[in-house]
Amino acid sequence: MQVFLNEVSVRHPDERIVMVIDGAGWHRSAALKSPDNIYLLKLPPYAPELNPIEHVWDELREKFFHNRVFKSLNALEDHLVLGLRNLEENPNKVRSIVSWPWIRAALIN
Repeated sequence: MQVFLNEVSVRHPDERIVMVIDGAGWHRSAALKSPDNIYLLKLPPYAPELNPIEHVWDELREKFFHNRVFKSLNALEDHLVLGLRNLEENPNKVRSIVSWPWIRAALIN
């Protein structure tokens, strides 16, 4: 998780990011240090419907994996990378999916 946070921070150094996390063990580690441009917003327990990443996965499934069959796991992973890069290159699209009022309010508080 630390490697992921660091990579997101490096890829988006001029952006202020709210990353919603749930109660997964790797999200609660005392050793986890949030980079300066990332604010970790913890979800209450047992509330997956509040997690905006679920809508990102829906977007990926609908736009990049709908009715697709892959010859191998590597082919699937390569296609996932293409979908994730597409989202990374379209921040307005991601913002439209995950920018819920309570998340935006977390930036202000």
